[in-house]
Amino acid sequence: MKENNLLSDLAAHLFSTSSGNGRTPSERELAEHFAVSRGQIREALAILEAMRIVERRPKSGIYLTTTEASVEAIALFARAGVPLDPIVIYETVELRKIHEIKAAELACARATEENYERLREILAASETKIAAGEGLAREDRDFHLEIVRATKNSVFHRICSVYYTMGEQRLPIYFADIARSRRSHEEHIRIYEALLARDGNLAQALMNAHLQGAESYWKGLIGGPATAAE
Repeated sequence: MKENNLLSDLAAHLFSTSSGNGRTPSERELAEHFAVSRGQIREALAILEAMRIVERRPKSGIYLTTTEASVEAIALFARAGVPLDPIVIYETVELRKIHEIKAAELACARATEENYERLREILAASETKIAAGEGLAREDRDFHLEIVRATKNSVFHRICSVYYTMGEQRLPIYFADIARSRRSHEEHIRIYEALLARDGNLAQALMNAHLQGAESYWKGLIGGPATAAE
């Protein structure tokens, strides 16, 4: 079993088998369940512990500690099909909005012709998809991440990529509405034009308005942070 598969499968299994106090099966039981060595399980648990998903307590066992989980861990949960707390989802959407508005500003100053060419390719692919009556889940992700890539900050790009990993199961549903895909594409074109003009203020304003739709969508699904907290 590949390490990435083991990590996500292990995370999902720990969630489904943990007891009321968060205690999970032992290393031996986990090794038997996944038909791997205890050494492999120990290494995978070390990674999950570094991501603050589990805590290994001497002479006590392995316990889930998901309330302290890192951003990477949240992405792992999404990949493993582990249900996410509605408040975490909403807060992540909010954080994504903050990051991508700043990315639009930085991209205006740092984007190269290579970035612009890639954005044009994505917009052309979007037009083809819309003409065929298909949604823009992949093209939307590619467009936004190319803007982040244009900031020339690799850490920034890795952080923002996590948001799209978390939403990869929801995006096709969101963009199944062709009218929404068409509207999103039109907004992408305006953002691209602002980037091309190197107008940082306009690019930020357009990105803010564009992402407001996604924020409203998630707020509608979970009732916003106040309702989710209730």
